[in-house]
Amino acid sequence: MAGLDPAIHVFIAAGTWMPGTGPGMTETFMNRILPAALAAALFAIPLASRAADTPQREPYGIALEGFAYPYPVHLLPVVNDGEQLSMAYMDVAPQQPNGRTVVLLHGRNFPSSYWAPVIKMLSEAGYRVVVPDQIGFGKSSKPAGELHFDNLARNTIALLDHLKIDKAEVVAHSLGGMLGVRIARAYPDRVSHLVLTAPIGLEDYRLYVPPTPTEKIVESEDKLTPDGYRKQLQTNYAIKLPPEAITPFIDARFNIKGSPDYPRWLRAFVSSGQMIYREPVAHEIPLIALPTLFIMGADDHNAPGRPLAPEALRAKMGQNAELAKQLAAKMPNARAEVVPDTGHLVFLEAPEKYKELVLGFLGR
Repeated sequence: MAGLDPAIHVFIAAGTWMPGTGPGMTETFMNRILPAALAAALFAIPLASRAADTPQREPYGIALEGFAYPYPVHLLPVVNDGEQLSMAYMDVAPQQPNGRTVVLLHGRNFPSSYWAPVIKMLSEAGYRVVVPDQIGFGKSSKPAGELHFDNLARNTIALLDHLKIDKAEVVAHSLGGMLGVRIARAYPDRVSHLVLTAPIGLEDYRLYVPPTPTEKIVESEDKLTPDGYRKQLQTNYAIKLPPEAITPFIDARFNIKGSPDYPRWLRAFVSSGQMIYREPVAHEIPLIALPTLFIMGADDHNAPGRPLAPEALRAKMGQNAELAKQLAAKMPNARAEVVPDTGHLVFLEAPEKYKELVLGFLGR
């Protein structure tokens, strides 16, 4: 399948295919799109030698218009700091409901479509699965203002209110783990269980990394190439997946560079990095009383901002599995599980072990 369009590759691999939407409407016209999509995929197979990292097609919009999601996408109007915005989300109903809902919180470098195999796993177990793109990410609006975890937490609770969900399980990954912590602290009565999958924010990065001006980060991110980004993901995340499995993440980021609104996307992306740095949650984690499970990749040493830290401090950063165990020991109802031979994308790298841990924990 290496010659297929990356979006098609992901969703065929996930065992499901349905077009996503851009802002303003929900697309469900599978019968009209699927034959053309398959024909296009088959036509693309002889072009496998073309580099997927340098797509030769119309750019995606900055709300990932043109990039397919595995389930229909809906939009919820929200207001953040006086700005009218739209929050995209998938809402997947199980065939045999167990009466419970899981909210999946994505990481910084990934559209929420990467949760596809976990959505399928949870749905088959009877859970309703709600999968938002946070404001500033994926198919949601890119704000002109700065991003803040408190706003993202309020937006997520507003989505639950809109869907009439009183209480949910929260399963989070990477940056989503920081948001999950903020939600669990601010709205403990709305969360039943908290699963933190390879979360970042287990340490306060301000203790190692000096503050960096936004303009400097914008300039650096703008110069990044698809090949450089691939190497960055592989190095920072210790990814154990085949190269073609990483291509959709690279495609989702770099095929928007031709959009006239790309500078707005870039500002929002950089703002998310500054949010991680400026709004630590490590000090709040021991205060969480909810049942909490850390699922850590043994080889995941991701530490945002490490290249900007003094060389003498870099080795001290990113000891994530040990940090998770130390934090869990301080919490009243938590444990940490470390999965060997896995990196940051533990739910994609060790799906069966992840399924065992998550379903076992939620079933308590």
